[in-house]
Amino acid sequence: MLSARQAVGNIPAYHPPLGGRDGLRLDFNENTVGCSPRVLERLRTLTCEDLARYPEREPVEAQVTEFLGVPKQDLLLTNGVDEAIHLLCQTYLDPGDEALIVVPTYSMYRIYMASAGAQVIAVPADSDFRLPVNAVRNGITARTRMIAIANPNNPTGTFTALDQLLGIARAAPDAAILIDEAYFEFCGQSILPERKTVPNLFITRTFSKVYGLGGLRAGVLIGPSDQMPSLRRVCSPYNVNAAALACIPDAIEDRAYVDRYVNEAIQSRSRLESMLRSRGIRYWPSQANFVLAQVGSTKSAAQAFVEHMRRRGILIRNRSADYGCEGCVRITVGPEEHTQRLLTALDAVLGELLISEGATRP
Repeated sequence: MLSARQAVGNIPAYHPPLGGRDGLRLDFNENTVGCSPRVLERLRTLTCEDLARYPEREPVEAQVTEFLGVPKQDLLLTNGVDEAIHLLCQTYLDPGDEALIVVPTYSMYRIYMASAGAQVIAVPADSDFRLPVNAVRNGITARTRMIAIANPNNPTGTFTALDQLLGIARAAPDAAILIDEAYFEFCGQSILPERKTVPNLFITRTFSKVYGLGGLRAGVLIGPSDQMPSLRRVCSPYNVNAAALACIPDAIEDRAYVDRYVNEAIQSRSRLESMLRSRGIRYWPSQANFVLAQVGSTKSAAQAFVEHMRRRGILIRNRSADYGCEGCVRITVGPEEHTQRLLTALDAVLGELLISEGATRP
């Protein structure tokens, strides 16, 4: 009888709560106002012929490489960062290899690593959700073939110093080191300028967050010149759709739109953290476009908080299933008008549930 590989059967299921997302969507770290108007205008120019042709990735890759300041041969456009993670796992992991993550973190690292048959080694973050550098280095063995670190991390928003990441990469020369910079724009610090100092470093960026193109699925994978040909062999030649390729140039050219959104999100993050602090709600200082806050001691308490916010038209994410995050919710921030709606609802819900009485500050 036909059956899937054992490794596939062991993969934990990922069930994003996508159904019934009516309201202000502060649950998926999306750009809450959407893409640049220039992108929308570009979409309207697409013709039947444009959609009938197989997409050509290379011309747009050339524009993105110029934008990021890397050689063309070092960059690959992908179907979101998820595909980049998948390609790395398929290229470098054999069954029985070890792949290392620090939990809590983005769920798809574990899923793609496990799908390749690797043994996933989960190193717990420090009590304040900082990356435990010594524990990571101690977890590296002769079987370690991949390490994935989000910086800033999701769902915690914590940022790891670049010299510490480089030290980890140098300590595992036989492993592919992925630094996922999906939220780079909200912290302004990148390991990209240091990429040539270590030969096993890969970096991902996304158009799903600050650029507001989550629905078009477009990401970037940057890696060493001698390694990228192997990743291209694994990758489909038509992996990024024509609409995404048409829109990427306009997205990166409208710097004023991106900068304005980033500045407003950073200000909103500060306002949210200030309110949580004033109400005695424990939170973790964030370098991303979201804040992780502990609104109770159990998953059910966090879910009750989520439901109360939903009734007021605000969607946030219960992260209690993540390691060390019991009772925690993740709240996305955006422009000022959205933040005011969020804070008004948050104040009312805190009063309804009296959460602040049992919470502690970080």
